[in-house]
Amino acid sequence: MSKMLIDVGSTYFKVSANGEISHYFRDFNKDIYDDLTLKCGDLINKFEKDNIFICSSANGGLSTLIIGATESFSLKFASNIAYNSGINIIDSVLYQKIQEYPIPSDIIDVVIIVGGIDKVKNIFDEKLFSYLQNLDYQNIVYVGSDFQNDFLSDNIKDLKLLGNIINNKLQMEEDNLKEYLTNLYQENIIGKEDIKHLYDLTANQIYSTPYIVNRSLPFIDTKLTVVDPFIVVDIGGATTDIHYSKDLVDDNIITSNEYDRLVFKKLGVYKSRDSLVFSAKNNEFVYELLAHLNTTENMLDEKGESSTKLLMQLSIFLVLYKVSHQHQKYLNIKLDSLNSVVLTGGITKVLSFDEIEDIVQFFYKKILNFHTHPQVIVDTDYSIWTIGMEDKEI
Repeated sequence: MSKMLIDVGSTYFKVSANGEISHYFRDFNKDIYDDLTLKCGDLINKFEKDNIFICSSANGGLSTLIIGATESFSLKFASNIAYNSGINIIDSVLYQKIQEYPIPSDIIDVVIIVGGIDKVKNIFDEKLFSYLQNLDYQNIVYVGSDFQNDFLSDNIKDLKLLGNIINNKLQMEEDNLKEYLTNLYQENIIGKEDIKHLYDLTANQIYSTPYIVNRSLPFIDTKLTVVDPFIVVDIGGATTDIHYSKDLVDDNIITSNEYDRLVFKKLGVYKSRDSLVFSAKNNEFVYELLAHLNTTENMLDEKGESSTKLLMQLSIFLVLYKVSHQHQKYLNIKLDSLNSVVLTGGITKVLSFDEIEDIVQFFYKKILNFHTHPQVIVDTDYSIWTIGMEDKEI
């Protein structure tokens, strides 16, 4: 028999077998393994473990805080490598102003420290150690000037030292940090008890879903009628991701991938609902969007089908806004050059095509001042991820 493909999302299981894709809403009162085998155990039993392939985004990704010596190189390079390793950046700290930054209350999965080309001295001092003492983190890695290695490792417990991501020509060296972060992401997935149990079903490695989606993008036209250039917006319960071609950004410093990814951990509709509502209420254009949708902000605080649909619509608008020229914190994508916008993820089970297109049209008219908008394509079967899983190298 052919492969059986399983995607464990934060809200749905997606199962592809014998040319058909099935979706199952997760029971959050059950262990993932128990819930999955209860709902499709009979189908799973028809496949050998060697032919079952699993990916997952149920953990919501890792969070990182980056401490860098400069905006133009340290923070810029480290941020790009982190995003494209499936890592969520919660904050970037410019070292010159480190004493002005508040201490995040959440546990940080990994702290990245970067600064200077090799042979440069005296970049960091006691201020760094004071800041770190108040920070709650799991892992910490240094990827800056090699002349700081001994000083930092003597003062920071369990510090991981890797090669500098900034070479002497001020170019980015991404491989070591990217491999380290990718491995952390993988360890986080398989370290979750719910996910670890899934190895009872498969003899293959369990991959992260965003990694698989990125592998799919060069071949997306085998499933959908997509016209280059395009972006894929994946809106789920825990995060909202945007996948894009490197040709769509001017600030192109990632060298090895044809397609890159940004993740917005606080724009999910279920697990990060509160932060999504907060982002919406603090966006100057959302109230015009609410008026356009004939509703009010009161709907944001309600629970139910109508509220969930509204949050899905706001996710579309906010993720486009955050990569537009109106917002400078992330990379700016050339949205005015797009021919296609592909929507995938849990959103495809909640919103109709017209409801999705209406938001894209509103964004292009209001934010970009365009009277036309790119072709909107809805991956109704949530099938994009299957392309990457079907790859012979997986």
